[in-house]
Amino acid sequence: MDSRCGLDVALRIVGGKWKPLILFHLNRGPTRFGELKRLVAGVTEKMLIQHLRELADDGVIVRHDYREVPPRVDYALTDVGVTLAAALAPLCDWGNVNRAWIEATLPGKAQAG
Repeated sequence: MDSRCGLDVALRIVGGKWKPLILFHLNRGPTRFGELKRLVAGVTEKMLIQHLRELADDGVIVRHDYREVPPRVDYALTDVGVTLAAALAPLCDWGNVNRAWIEATLPGKAQAG
């Protein structure tokens, strides 16, 4: 019998500093790279590209290339990505509820980036 917790499996997909934030912003709908770069404060272009590629390879997001000039590409959640973003929503709520405590107790921890 596999003794791993489901959290272990989920963290293989969302592990890393930026992936949960990327999923949070993609939950609002298809988003272009430049907009994601602005929304995910502090992420480098290299890391954003890497995480988007990993999330797409894992089937959590889809990259849509419109094959236009100038190039237009956006990213969106797949059906499983929507369920993953929904699973992360309570963690976002927890952070909002406990923001003051985190800022007072763990300086620097409450800021993204």
